[in-house]
Amino acid sequence: MSSRSRFLVFVVVTLIGAVAGRAQNPPAAPKPPWQLTPEERRHLDELTNADHADMMAQLGIRALRPGVNGDPAPGAPNPANYDQAKANPFPDWPDPLTLKNGHKVTAPEQWWMVRRPEIVEDFEREVYGRVPADVPEVTWRVTETVKATVGGHPVVARRVVGHVDNSADPAIAVDIRMAVVLPADAAKPVPVLMMFGWGNMPGEPVPKWPGWVEPPVPRSEDQLIAAGWGYVSISPASIQADNGAGLTAGIIGLTNHGQHRKPDDWGALRAWAWGAARGLDFLETLPAVDARHVGIEGVSRFGKAALVTLAFEPRFALALVGSSGEGGAKPHRRNFGEAVENLTSSGEYHWMAGNFLKYGAADAGFGSRNAGDIPVDAHELIALCAPRPVFISYGVPEKGDANWLDHQGSYMAAVAAGPVYRLLGARDLGDQSDYRAAKLPPPETGLLDGELAWRQHTGGHEDRSNMSYFIAWADRMIHHTP
Repeated sequence: MSSRSRFLVFVVVTLIGAVAGRAQNPPAAPKPPWQLTPEERRHLDELTNADHADMMAQLGIRALRPGVNGDPAPGAPNPANYDQAKANPFPDWPDPLTLKNGHKVTAPEQWWMVRRPEIVEDFEREVYGRVPADVPEVTWRVTETVKATVGGHPVVARRVVGHVDNSADPAIAVDIRMAVVLPADAAKPVPVLMMFGWGNMPGEPVPKWPGWVEPPVPRSEDQLIAAGWGYVSISPASIQADNGAGLTAGIIGLTNHGQHRKPDDWGALRAWAWGAARGLDFLETLPAVDARHVGIEGVSRFGKAALVTLAFEPRFALALVGSSGEGGAKPHRRNFGEAVENLTSSGEYHWMAGNFLKYGAADAGFGSRNAGDIPVDAHELIALCAPRPVFISYGVPEKGDANWLDHQGSYMAAVAAGPVYRLLGARDLGDQSDYRAAKLPPPETGLLDGELAWRQHTGGHEDRSNMSYFIAWADRMIHHTP
């Protein structure tokens, strides 16, 4: 990649990764990353399309099937399916408790020693990509410490920057931005929820999506502090840009020295999960943090990242997975709402390993493949988290948590992960029906008795409306008393 192109990618990534300034003098909200000038958009698309084409060429793909249209005008082409009768073209999903040699897993030792590594290998090679063995070290530095209040409660907030060693490629800088906010008056180390967000300190403004309506409940940060938890806001954009143009920058670009990815290299979801794990490294150095009880949270694409983080990083204790959809808790094999072909398009492929493009191929040297050819699926991603607690959260379409996300399919995946939780001595949703026949519970029905939990709130595309339920459930899971 030329130095000029690399510089332009850096400029765009820096724009997209912008965060708020100092807590004691809050600036105006940073420019939203979706507000690009026509020139910025053109250049971003140009670099993204070139990178996407490079991966297609590496894989011998001549044509991809187009992604489905989630909300088409009448008569528009390629509409998404929202008919449950047509939603299961591949009804038989891979069995998480059957080894590749056909033998059944009947003991926890078989899961840990044989079956789990098989599933991890398939996810790393085909779906999310591999984290390189030689990722440079991260050095953490506290750049600011302030006393503040969150929801009327006193806190100590630290602005923290994790600098990734770029001595091997100084042209690519990666500085992970994070805010660590802890109760000021805690008598003992506190559990912490790390949330994918903006890396903002208390009181700093953040961009709002157009049309965003604040849920009629306190902010998640306020609820956590009031319950005796700490929280972390970590900026995924400071780890890896949320676009294909940025794949030659960020942590992925740094490990590849600015070159294009290979087919099994990591995508942005694994990169964000890696960054969260490095944030946990820092938390482990703070005496005020109960580092054995740090959770991970995210919504939408960052809900996907939260689930991937818990699946691959065993030190995280639990997760709140918000409205994650395709690539998260929604099964690839379900034909409902967003499809595999959307993930293989130039708009979303950067989340995944390059190899994932094969499953959207219409014409390639290897023929064509589809969702039914993927060796693993979402229920097995959830199963990789077992026996640790996972709270799967959705809202309702009427308030903006669109049918696109496939709430029914995500519930089926959670049910299908249940046998692994039971094998390992943990509790599942309590619904032990065949996943093919599992029925989505009505909204505001909490299945919260086990380590595997589900609740669909009556709000929109957010998980704040479930935060009070998450905290109460998590307190029981980790035996936390404020």
